[in-house]
Amino acid sequence: MEKVISVSLGELALKGSNRKYFEDQLIKQIMNKTKDIRYDKLYKEQGKIYIEANEEKFESLMEKLKNVFGLVYISPCIRVEKDIEAIEEACILNMKERLEKDPNIKTFKVDTNRADKNFAFTSPEISREIGKRLLNKFDNLNVDVHNPDLYMYIDIKQTHAYIYSERIKAYGGMPIGTSGKALLLISGGIDSPVAGFMMAKRGVSLSCVHYHSYPFTSERGEEKVKELAKKLSMYTGKIKFYSVNILNIQKEINEKCPEKEMTIISRKFMMRIAEKIARYNKLDALITGESLGQVASQTMQGLTVTDESVSIPVFRPLIGMDKVDIIEIARDIDTLETSNLPFEDCCTVFLPKHPVTNPSVENIKRSEEALDVETLVKDAIDNMKVYIIK
Repeated sequence: MEKVISVSLGELALKGSNRKYFEDQLIKQIMNKTKDIRYDKLYKEQGKIYIEANEEKFESLMEKLKNVFGLVYISPCIRVEKDIEAIEEACILNMKERLEKDPNIKTFKVDTNRADKNFAFTSPEISREIGKRLLNKFDNLNVDVHNPDLYMYIDIKQTHAYIYSERIKAYGGMPIGTSGKALLLISGGIDSPVAGFMMAKRGVSLSCVHYHSYPFTSERGEEKVKELAKKLSMYTGKIKFYSVNILNIQKEINEKCPEKEMTIISRKFMMRIAEKIARYNKLDALITGESLGQVASQTMQGLTVTDESVSIPVFRPLIGMDKVDIIEIARDIDTLETSNLPFEDCCTVFLPKHPVTNPSVENIKRSEEALDVETLVKDAIDNMKVYIIK
């Protein structure tokens, strides 16, 4: 009888002939995430991943594993021989440990998954037999098949049986990098870090671009955004961070274009710069934190105008979400407090009193004719700074 950690995979189970690739990527990320914690062995067995380690390291290992995309549940398990007596002994031990932690447990249900169809007992037979033995052992417990206080899980695999009653929820999703690479336009607000998190959860490897207007905006504002990228890197691994000063661009727009179009034209320049950075670095798409109707530039017409300036895919995972839901995710991934720090960003510079909310592509193009767009974009990129965030 040995204790191990069981890791349940989510959508990877549906990948068919590509499954091995996804599992291998996931294992690499598990190993990278837990490299500062020594464990004995990591192995796969019939749809799950198991980690052998000293039980004292279980808590720190599971805390790390919760942030690995592609995992849905993490469980401390007892591994035993495929023998009904050994399984019973493990279930009794597990139940004792759970009752010591929570004496309010009064009902249970045994849930068996027999992956090894050659095992002598069927899943219902195992559940009934173990349930009966647990009832005989624990006088204060009853079976409740509909809404039990505790599930006793039994997995019968090819080489061993695994017993567990805790399933710690992870984020699910796909392993980082299995869905391509993208550039996140990250500001100091609440939305863009959440957008990056949501796309990373779908397997997208992230880089970030941040726009500032130094010295009109402070260095502390940029440090705030770097801190947000650092928090994202806890889930994604290291992030390449591009810092671009667009003050000269904003001055030109302010001088030569209608005031009400300041925000939307600035946004178009951000998209153009981001596209050039993405293409040069072989990134597949852009990601923004825009949510429809949330601010003046995020109307349907405004998004149409900004999209017209690039020919690369733009992902907006928050587009239909309410602010309260976005805030809840930000709180969960620990970016909310940092986002709420009161440091200004480039969007506050030359902010129009009455920004246009229904711009047309034709009108904005006409206004931009007064600008040397290519030179402004090139100068901004030539003077940008690049950091590695981890």
